[in-house]
Amino acid sequence: METKTFAVSGMTCAHCVGSVSAEVGQIPGVTDVSVDLASGAVTVTSDRPVDDAAVRAAVDEAGYELVG
Repeated sequence: METKTFAVSGMTCAHCVGSVSAEVGQIPGVTDVSVDLASGAVTVTSDRPVDDAAVRAAVDEAGYELVG
């Protein structure tokens, strides 16, 4: 198992959290996505290494942006 945390900007509500969770959750290998709305932290757990670019693309698809 691998866990990584990313910072996402622009999320303001539960719908935002759901959108990001759904998109990131579709990345192959991802087993869990936890989103903290207050801090913008998105923690991704996977059964294999996940490419940061794939997470960035999924967050972009949801309409938000990775910070950094």
